[in-house]
Amino acid sequence: MERTSASDRGTWRAISPSEATAWLAPLSVRWWFAGGWAIDLHAGAQSRPHADLDVGILRRDVREVLAVFSSWDVYAAEAGSLTRLNAGALPRSSVNSLWCRPAGTTEWLVEFLLDDAMEDEWVFRRQPDIRRQLASIVRHTPERLAYLAPEIQLLYKSRKSRARDEADFRLLAPLLDDNARDWLSDALARTDPCHAWIADLKSAGNLRRSSR
Repeated sequence: MERTSASDRGTWRAISPSEATAWLAPLSVRWWFAGGWAIDLHAGAQSRPHADLDVGILRRDVREVLAVFSSWDVYAAEAGSLTRLNAGALPRSSVNSLWCRPAGTTEWLVEFLLDDAMEDEWVFRRQPDIRRQLASIVRHTPERLAYLAPEIQLLYKSRKSRARDEADFRLLAPLLDDNARDWLSDALARTDPCHAWIADLKSAGNLRRSSR
């Protein structure tokens, strides 16, 4: 088993969603762009540089995804270390991230983020009673690029938010429709009732309604 420490992770090549579609197109399972790119795809323009590319998949679909990427080196990221997955192996249930690069290269190109699901529902792994119908977790750009619904992406970013997460929230809060804003407000109230974004979402909703 090959293991790499956090201090020897190598480098990422900045890849845009449009560049990655050729690798992802053969997938027959549900997938979507996540992270900072999901924010920008919803906003309709790139707001800041992105050092890496996050792609969301369902944990139950990992085997199919790894079969398509069988010619790539895939490492499970967990607890500050990377462990290479041998051919045919699956990550442990505690692994939520897979780093991938074409075999024989040194730059990472894609990070697969593993989301949980129960039958036809997406499940928030940090609090499993927060759920959504799978059909509603993905949005599409006019170019048909799939990305994680903005309210779900912001929920992931809400815990221990960094400066870029706060910037992403400021960008998206005014763009959320009523249903997305209400869902995120409810989810935040259940995970962190004192989160500052709850009041900000209410203000954004009032401003949106007054401008109609």
